[in-house]
Amino acid sequence: MAERFTSLLVANRGEIACRVIRTAKALGYRTVAVASEADRDAPHAKLADQCIVIGPAPVGQSYLDAERILKAAKESRAEAIHPGYGFLSENADFAREVEDAGLVFVGPSPEAIDLMGDKARAKRAMIAAGVPCIPGYEGEEQDEERFVRAAEEAGYPVMVKAAAGGGGRGMRIVRNPDELPAALQTARSEAENAFGSGDLILEKAVENARHVEVQVFGDAHGTIIHLGERDCSLQRRHQKVIEEAPSPAVDEALRQALGKAAVEAARAVSYRGAGTVEFLLADDRQFYFLEMNTRLQVEHPVTEEVTGLDLVALQLNVAQGEPLGLTQEEVRLRGHSIEARLYAEDPAAGFLPATGPVHLWRPAPGGRTDAGIETGGEITPHYDPLVAKVIARGDTRDEAIRKLNRMLEETALLGPVSNRRFLIDLVGDKVFRTGEARTNTIDSAPPPVAITPDRDTFALAAAIQFRTAFEEVAEKFRLPKDLAGWSSAEPIAAPFLYEGPEGTIACAVRSSEDGCIVDVDGEEVPVGQLRLAGNEGTAEVGDNRIRFAFVTRGPDLFLSTPSNDLQLTNKVATRKSANDAGGVGAVTAVMHGLVTSVFVEDGERVEKGQRLATLEAMKMQHEIAAPVSGVVTSLPAREGAQVGSGELLVQIEPDTEE
Repeated sequence: MAERFTSLLVANRGEIACRVIRTAKALGYRTVAVASEADRDAPHAKLADQCIVIGPAPVGQSYLDAERILKAAKESRAEAIHPGYGFLSENADFAREVEDAGLVFVGPSPEAIDLMGDKARAKRAMIAAGVPCIPGYEGEEQDEERFVRAAEEAGYPVMVKAAAGGGGRGMRIVRNPDELPAALQTARSEAENAFGSGDLILEKAVENARHVEVQVFGDAHGTIIHLGERDCSLQRRHQKVIEEAPSPAVDEALRQALGKAAVEAARAVSYRGAGTVEFLLADDRQFYFLEMNTRLQVEHPVTEEVTGLDLVALQLNVAQGEPLGLTQEEVRLRGHSIEARLYAEDPAAGFLPATGPVHLWRPAPGGRTDAGIETGGEITPHYDPLVAKVIARGDTRDEAIRKLNRMLEETALLGPVSNRRFLIDLVGDKVFRTGEARTNTIDSAPPPVAITPDRDTFALAAAIQFRTAFEEVAEKFRLPKDLAGWSSAEPIAAPFLYEGPEGTIACAVRSSEDGCIVDVDGEEVPVGQLRLAGNEGTAEVGDNRIRFAFVTRGPDLFLSTPSNDLQLTNKVATRKSANDAGGVGAVTAVMHGLVTSVFVEDGERVEKGQRLATLEAMKMQHEIAAPVSGVVTSLPAREGAQVGSGELLVQIEPDTEE
């Protein structure tokens, strides 16, 4: 029987820490947050009753440092620790240390974490329990030759995976023998950096499959039930993007079969608390065990929305030693729920993580948004780029889709680039709407491209900057705002210059009775009914009425419309132009990160597309390739060095024909 507790330390950050703290406070627990020095003013740090700063920004010196977290628990007199997801949530040694310190670990036993956290041992256990598994290799021999033989036996394509951890890290698909050595090396390096273990397993790739997972729950009294399935097929590089419950591909008979297999998997390790058993569902409706996540999942809200249960509350009750208080027959799925993950990343730049100050965060009204950011905060390069989850529920799947689309349109994140536009496109795509998404749907589609502003957008931007600039002057000198653009001769036309898709766009703005008239490269665009209130506004641009959110920072305008997010700079104010001193042969860091490998030497000849280095940022490894063929003339990049965004890594003197 677990000991009773009244105070809870949440050993995490971001949206999941906020999520856990809210439920814990609602249930009367005293809550304690931990924060790195970079997070001391983050929302989760301010939401808890107490916050302990545990170390510098790097996770190894803060959120992954078990000793510092246990010290914080002792200092704050916390009696239990909730690990959230990621970080130490599936670290069996940490769970043991928590229990050895006389605290309650809100999660399964260390033994269950240890077994299910090792994909190789877990798969062997599932085979013994009769749970369907994918053919492959999960042995202890880790030399390259053994994996080569295993791949030949399984037949290409195969999937190389980290034996520890998850979240798409340390995972590579291999389609032919020539690709296997590099895939093993990259996956092993990524796994070591992310999970502290480079052990790998290999499985036959089940292509064109769906990713369907089952939420299970157990208590200390031997009760284990499932709470239905979630469909997480829309993934990018094995990282989930959109999840829903229930799955559009699962009928009641299949649901019972999946649920039975998931419960048997949990029973095999005497599971306690919240867990998720993940399966691949093939087109022939056969399903195969992937892994078990011994923690709360990122996508747990969709299960909450269709069952009416608070999974964090259930976790805390079970951790107190209480019976689950729920039978399988009492679980009812009502309606449909879909979650979209909002990432600080640039889809048009290969989904590179984005960082920087958050000038405006405005979650959509109505519905549910779980977030870990706020206006005035900052997204740093030290942590995962997931910043919020937008969650919609409807009586039917079609209704949930409509609501999610509306919520995404009304969500505004200004500052770092986000994947909001990409999510809107996914939700509106026919493949998703018809319930036919597969795990390869996103990766097999054409890469996203940046949406360039059209004439009306430039007109709206110029009008907003014109109006806000005058209002600042009017407030300073106490002038009536209706004098904007007035002169004794003729209306003043304020000039604006923006960078367009094919060169500079010249705009001239003059006031009109209900807004502005904007000349965009010689064509007049009326911007009427222009209403600005705080960081929000509406306007009639041409024939369209547009809702928008905006922030101005000097010459920069950050603009969010229902269909796009933009940053536009008025070059009249800056009088600056881009200067690419390094030319086409300059290879720069596309983000802040750690150089983990350098594959070339100064003076070496390289070919276009050749691998030059790898950069680790936000727990992912990014390969840096040569943009041109030529000779390396400068090599500032060094293994183990931290580099900033835009910093020169390799300088190549291009061949003359390039």
